[in-house]
Amino acid sequence: MRNEKITSHDRLIHILDAIEKIKNFTKGLSRNEFLNSDLVNGACLYQFLIIGEAITRVGNVYLDRYPYPWYQVRAFRNLIAHEYFGTKLTAVWDIIEMGLPNLENVISNILKIEF
Repeated sequence: MRNEKITSHDRLIHILDAIEKIKNFTKGLSRNEFLNSDLVNGACLYQFLIIGEAITRVGNVYLDRYPYPWYQVRAFRNLIAHEYFGTKLTAVWDIIEMGLPNLENVISNILKIEF
């Protein structure tokens, strides 16, 4: 059931919370430890679902002001949800290592500037 009372601000906070959880889940882990832990990579994938779902519900009036490939966040959510068997954990690790810090910065900036 969709909760229409959750605002774009709330959704952005949900994204930051999910990013923080991913960082906590993977803190101190090597790539191989991540790849070999069903518990950790499953938990991270769930948080990526939250991130992707939340970003689809943030108003474009906010997102359009910030140069970021938002379609990639949405597409990654769809890949995990619908093509789960095709999700490459090595790519997930790369996103955690290289993509999440940038997304976190952009989301934090949106919150600071817009709200």
